[in-house]
Amino acid sequence: MDPKLARYSSLVLSHMDPLPHPPRRVLIAGTSGVGKTTLARRLAALWNIPHTELDALHHGPHWTPRPTFAAEARELAAGDEWITEWAYWSKGMKTVLGERANTLIWLNFSRPMAFQRLLRRTLKRQILRERLWHGNVEPPLYTFFTNPEENILRWGMRTHGKWIERMPAVSREFPHLSIIELRTPREVRRWLTGPATDLSPGSAR
Repeated sequence: MDPKLARYSSLVLSHMDPLPHPPRRVLIAGTSGVGKTTLARRLAALWNIPHTELDALHHGPHWTPRPTFAAEARELAAGDEWITEWAYWSKGMKTVLGERANTLIWLNFSRPMAFQRLLRRTLKRQILRERLWHGNVEPPLYTFFTNPEENILRWGMRTHGKWIERMPAVSREFPHLSIIELRTPREVRRWLTGPATDLSPGSAR
């Protein structure tokens, strides 16, 4: 565990620890490219809880923010059960989602691992010209050099450590959250076949 989290270690569960309660409103946190949406979809199927992709609510055509984002996010948060990614803190989602969630899954991958996964995803999207929310396509790879403020790879490099910095405050401000820290893809797989499966609708309680 990161030294910054040592004093909060008793509040953070590992991939081996059972969840203390059934998940109902689930946040998934982590830097860009670590697999938040992929995990959210798997959990939605496993737990029979709907997944809403927060990026889909935020991004309109040509990457313009949708004016209905805040209202739709608040409507999502008010629901009884949901899974989503914890992002857009600068637009109020820290409080809107954090106060309502009861489970937080933190994908705390190392910088090299996170960058490798982000690079692989970015290359795939570029090669396939994959269309994202509302028809958007990620900018060309050369923006790594020509427009570093907007390039997703640069963004991932700049912001990798933000969740390590945030987590102690998250533990204090949202003490009702059960926090699960998963540090590698292997831990994710073990958690999915262990504690997460134990709480699926078809498992013995």
